Amino acid sequence: MGELERKLVLWLQEKVGQAGARGAVVGLSGGLDSAVVAVLCKKAFPEGTLALIMPCHSMGEDETHAQLLAERFGIPYRRVVLDDVYDKMLATLTADIDGDKVLSLARANLKPRLRMITLYFYAAQLNYLVVGTGNRSEIAVGYFTKYGDGGVDLLPLGNLVKGEVLALAFHLGIPKEIINKPPSGGLWPGQTDEAEMGITYRDLDAYLKGCEIDPGVQARIEDMHYKSRHKRKRPPVPQF
Repeated sequence: MGELERKLVLWLQEKVGQAGARGAVVGLSGGLDSAVVAVLCKKAFPEGTLALIMPCHSMGEDETHAQLLAERFGIPYRRVVLDDVYDKMLATLTADIDGDKVLSLARANLKPRLRMITLYFYAAQLNYLVVGTGNRSEIAVGYFTKYGDGGVDLLPLGNLVKGEVLALAFHLGIPKEIINKPPSGGLWPGQTDEAEMGITYRDLDAYLKGCEIDPGVQARIEDMHYKSRHKRKRPPVPQF
């Protein structure tokens, strides 16, 4: 894990340098992936890392864990509360729609997209790059919001499955409170990644590593991968 850490830190430094940027801004959710990315950014840019904690009708525990991580590793952070922004935008967008007809997913996806806007505001202000927190497992099945948490400049964990991110978290000394809680996007109370996806990270990681898994689970993974392919590609352009 030490060699992986070293390579990721050097990679971050290289990519930010190539862009002519001064550092990295990362959204700190209180979850495992963002904790790992924030620590890697701090190691890569000791004087050029900013973490943003952006509660948006969020679980209090998540914010507590985000602050715990930032303070333990000495990562500068700012708290940007998006509750009112979310409420006003949702009210504006749904003014002509019956409440019962507003899809829950449409509501939920507003949150990561507001966070993306916030991250890029600070990135532009500081000449930083936005460093994303998605991992290979999530990316493979499209478990991210298009132009939300998927709207980033760099994805240092993009080639690591969830289990590898967990191992890296142990190596980096991420607090056990963060490591031990179920992975969740935090978009609504009680949400967990695995319940929403309908598969476990253990099975997903095994599939991505070429191991044999239950045929039904494999079929679901492949269906999710196919249906989410548009998330991993640039918008189509006519070839004429």
